Amino acid sequence: MKSIKPIKIHSRITSPTNELLTSAEMGKLWATYMGNTMGEKVLTYYLKHVEDEEIKKVLENALRLCDTILEKIMVIFQKTNFPIPVGFSKEDVNLGAPRLFSDEFYLHYLKYTGKAGMSIYSIAIPLMVRDDIREFFIETLDATIKLITEVNLVLESKGFLVKPPVIPVPQKTDFVKKQNYLNGFLGNVRPLHALEIAHLYDNIENNVTSKALLVGFSQVAKGDQVQKFLIRGKELTNKHIDACSEKLHNDNLPSPTFLDHLVSTSTFAPFSDKLMLWHKIDMFSMKIRSYGNAASLNGRRDLGAMYARFLVDISHYVEDGANIMIAQGWMEEPPEAVDRDKLTKHSK
Repeated sequence: MKSIKPIKIHSRITSPTNELLTSAEMGKLWATYMGNTMGEKVLTYYLKHVEDEEIKKVLENALRLCDTILEKIMVIFQKTNFPIPVGFSKEDVNLGAPRLFSDEFYLHYLKYTGKAGMSIYSIAIPLMVRDDIREFFIETLDATIKLITEVNLVLESKGFLVKPPVIPVPQKTDFVKKQNYLNGFLGNVRPLHALEIAHLYDNIENNVTSKALLVGFSQVAKGDQVQKFLIRGKELTNKHIDACSEKLHNDNLPSPTFLDHLVSTSTFAPFSDKLMLWHKIDMFSMKIRSYGNAASLNGRRDLGAMYARFLVDISHYVEDGANIMIAQGWMEEPPEAVDRDKLTKHSK
């Protein structure tokens, strides 16, 4: 297997600056910090239960990247007197808990969460005004890309990588000639085009990993309300997998297979209910962006309607999860604008 160099970030975030943080910089740094405090706890636990040396090395690189990101953001926050978010602590992980997932699952998990991280970092870059913070996100994105490249190489070397479907190379350049190109429900429905296939595959790949994670989380959750929420997420994810897979199978194209068998039978929780609930709300929120992106590159009415239904499903699910977080006192507030109306009332 091709060797990957250790992942490092060399951004100049320690350079002195008096420039105030913008709302975009605050928001993206806050979200990145929160996500990586969660990731650091999950990866530390995974490293307690890994046997394969190659996979262990990938996990170590991922954990090192998490720690570096947290250290860099903490420096920025301290220099700007921004309160350090609570995020997740050692109280949210039990390193003595039995193994919950197999070594292979760790690779799928890193690809799944790595894509979510890339989404945050790539959108952040053009919004950053301060040079040091923009450079930080550029290098964080580059390091995450290298990590996912390493993950894919190990997946492939071990025979775990399921490649997107192969379609024939076009014989010539052509143009759409009829409106029925957009059909999807009735009439002459054309085969899926390459971008539609790519996003169906990507969403299934994300969802089969998400479902396996939900299987594990739901069997170890302690609170009844949290457990029911996670089971509902598992059922919702399964429904979305079936719908996307059916679109591929109708054109005789393969789809990624389930990963549920990579979950152990342990019912002893390695993570707090708070961490597991926040993790799934966060990743389901990322599905909104993934489904929206897929819908924007789609050219068939049936696919557009399917993604619209998915977005409604996810929006309701995330809101219900947020309500549980709020009721439990677990939801940390992101930075927000000044409530001028409230200030006006206090001045009277």
